Parts: sequence; structure tokens; C-alpha cells
Amino acid sequence: MRRLLSSIVATLILVSLGVAAYSAAPEPIIIGCNLEMTGQVAAYGQAAWEGINLATQIVKPEALGRPIEFRLLDNKSDKIDTANAASRLIEKDNVCAIIGPMISGSMLSAGEVCEKKQVPIIGPTTTNPLTTQGKKYVFRACFIDPFQATIAATYCYRDLNARTAAILSDISNDYCVALGDFFRKEFERLGGEVVSLTYCKAGDQDYSAQLTDIKTKNPDIIYIPNYYTEAALAVVQARDLGMKQPVFGADGIATEEFLTIGGKAVEGVMHTTFWHEKAAQSELSRKYVELYRAKYGSDDEVNVFGALAADSYLMVLDAIKRAGSADPKAVAEAIENTVNLEVITGLVTIENGDAIKPVVFREVKNGKWDYKTMVHP
Repeated sequence: MRRLLSSIVATLILVSLGVAAYSAAPEPIIIGCNLEMTGQVAAYGQAAWEGINLATQIVKPEALGRPIEFRLLDNKSDKIDTANAASRLIEKDNVCAIIGPMISGSMLSAGEVCEKKQVPIIGPTTTNPLTTQGKKYVFRACFIDPFQATIAATYCYRDLNARTAAILSDISNDYCVALGDFFRKEFERLGGEVVSLTYCKAGDQDYSAQLTDIKTKNPDIIYIPNYYTEAALAVVQARDLGMKQPVFGADGIATEEFLTIGGKAVEGVMHTTFWHEKAAQSELSRKYVELYRAKYGSDDEVNVFGALAADSYLMVLDAIKRAGSADPKAVAEAIENTVNLEVITGLVTIENGDAIKPVVFREVKNGKWDYKTMVHP
């Protein structure tokens, strides 16, 4: 009886120790992901989620002895839903930082929420300079529109010898309008002339009115700084009208969907973007490319939107470690103090919320995006 009692006591002690050990398990650090999983630019958000998950296979999601967990919300490519998602991630999930959205218009909405709540948010590909202007808690992992549009205008004028240009912008998106304006100013400063400035809206299917005006003016170059669907449709219809001018786009067309929608018509289209796998120089970059190839096949291009989202994850992770805390204010301060951090797309330094990074030029060749060159700031 005494032995049985001792056995029961010993068992109870072991159970209580197990409960204590379980209750002492480190609390996870939560990072929110506010992404466009559906809607107009679903390709961006889906690629971002893929990129984040690949990056966690290279750099373990762990900091300060605590596991990192993600909370993914679909913002449906909508500004209001994006703002609501940011509020929910902060108030319900107690995130220490948020990755996404991917587009500037939505970041303008979400950024206001995060600035008020004092929680850092990183836009992997939000290029509009207004998203970070005057903000302490809003960041980006990419270059800004004035830089890419200026470089594009310079390339068209000097390398392609274009002296006249047409611009077709999506007036419903701040990103597209801003790019067109920055391009126009630099092209004209260099001595060129914008002979046609026309607009469309997201979701438009017929571009005959705009393209007829452009065809009449017969410019040397056509600049279409729109998202992938509208840009591809415009190029297809331009080629159907017999227009053979070079077409130049921006980072918004950096998707496989642009190639699929455009087909043979987009052959030769050039654009500015954030990165290309041929620019992968570090061991971290090469490992990411290897993992991408293993999962999605050797024929698929390594998606740049996924790579920038992976960069954002690494930036947040690094900031938590350097801050020695998952407190949002401390994390935000550490992100702002990022200097030459090695991420998937190279080295990144943050200045006033903006990432200092080069611009990559690509061209469609044989139905695929092909690397041309890189321009550093």
C-alpha cells in the first residue's frame, strides 16, 4: 500500500512537471500578412505568400527563443478590405509587424491604420513614394516610382533613341498615374516630347479609342505603366492595329499572367522591375532559386513578387532580433535602422522607410522574361 501510494505521488509529480513544462512553452511572435489572395491583382499576393513560405525553409522562423507564426488575411485587392485587414491583424491577432499589401493604393489605406496604431508594416512592392512619406511605421522593400520611371525614360531616350512617346495610364490606380507622370517629366526634361497622353480604367477590355489616338500620333515608344491584365490587353490590341513601336512597362507587369494573356503580342516588351534570378549572387539568393525550382519546376521563372515578400520577412525577422524585442515600436525602429542586410534580392538599406535598391531591366524573349541589365541608384 505504501509502495502504491509512493508510485501515485511520483506519477502526479511527473504529470505536474509536464504541465509546467507545457505552460512554460515560449509564446509565438505573430507576423501578419495582408495580401491580395483574390481580386484584380491576386497574382501578386499569391506569389508573395509562396515567397514567404519558401524563405522560412532557408531562415528558420524563430527569434528571441520564440517561434514565429504568420496570420494571413485576404484583402481581396481592395483598399477598404486592406485597411480592415490591418485593423484586425493588430487588434485581434496582436501582430508585431505586417507584410503587405503588395500595391501602393492599398498601402495608402493600410498605412494610415498602422501609423495610428504604431505597428510597422512593410510593402514588398509598394513603389509610390506617398506610402512612406511622413510615416514612422510604414516601410517598403523595393525602390520608388520616381526612380524606376526616370530610369525608364532615360533608357528610352538614350538607348532606344526615342524622341516622341505615348503614355497610356490606368487612371483608377494612383501607382499607374504617378509612374506615367514621372516618366513624362523626365522624358521631356531630356528633350523628348510626349505626343499622346491617354487613360484607361482597371477592368477595361476595349482600348481602341486610346490606341487610335496613339497610332495617329505615331510615337517612337509607348509607355504603359499599368498592371498586368490591362497592360497585356492593350499590347495585344495595339499589335492587332498594326502598331509596331517598342512598348515599355513597369514592375506591375512582372508576372507570368502578363505573358499568358499577351501571348505572342507581348514579344519584345521591356520593363523595369525589382530583380531577376540571373542577378542572384549570394548563397541566400541561390538557395531561394533552388527551392523555387524544386517546388514549381525548372521552366517557371522565379517570381519577383515572391522574392520581395521573402525580403520583407527577412527584414522583420532581422529587426526583431536586433531590437531584442517583439514590441512593435522597437521593431519599427530597428527596421528603419537596417543597413546592408542580405536578403533574397541582394543587400537592402532603409532610409526614411524606403529601400535603397537597383532597378532591373527585362525583355520578353521567346515567351519568357529575359534579363537585360541592372541600374544602381
